[in-house]
Amino acid sequence: MVASNWVAASAQTSSRRRGAVLERAILDAALEQLGTVGWNGLTMEGVAAGAQTGKAAVYRRWPSKEDLVADALRSGLPRFDTVPDLGGVREDLLALCRRARDAMFSRPGLALRSVVHECDNVQAERFHGVIVKGVVEPTLEMLREVINRGIERGEVRRDAANAYVFDCIPAMMMYRSKICASEWADREIEEMIDQLMVPLLRPDGA
Repeated sequence: MVASNWVAASAQTSSRRRGAVLERAILDAALEQLGTVGWNGLTMEGVAAGAQTGKAAVYRRWPSKEDLVADALRSGLPRFDTVPDLGGVREDLLALCRRARDAMFSRPGLALRSVVHECDNVQAERFHGVIVKGVVEPTLEMLREVINRGIERGEVRRDAANAYVFDCIPAMMMYRSKICASEWADREIEEMIDQLMVPLLRPDGA
């Protein structure tokens, strides 16, 4: 009786771990590996063990480590599809920066950073499109909307809607994270907005 119950439970577990459910488990395991052992330490065997499946099940879906990691990043990166609208450009930028900070230090964010920091130039090129389409372009689009909305309100000078201004926040956050080991506490975000962005965006004479 006990043996038959064990067989039935095993069959149920197997049926639950097929198709999309198994793929999700493998992708989650890949993100976990990237965040803990990094790109160089990640192996297909380690991902299979983390997903509690066989190595063959991983290779059937993803023939290479690069293919697996690219799909794991695409599936795990947060959606940047709702632009903050809190009534003022300062508040909107603060909310946007906090959201970017939380994404950078999430599990997918740590995985992405391990890829960016550890891959060689050839490998990094494989993930360029994932990073640009999944992170860079959505962030810049939201910044563009926040600043253009500020121009319409009269809070922002009209010539501020340009690529150099849009790049300021992402460039600053990336630089201070990588070079200064900043984890972007709320105080640092507020200082960046108040000491850099607000004076930069302020209309002449305001």
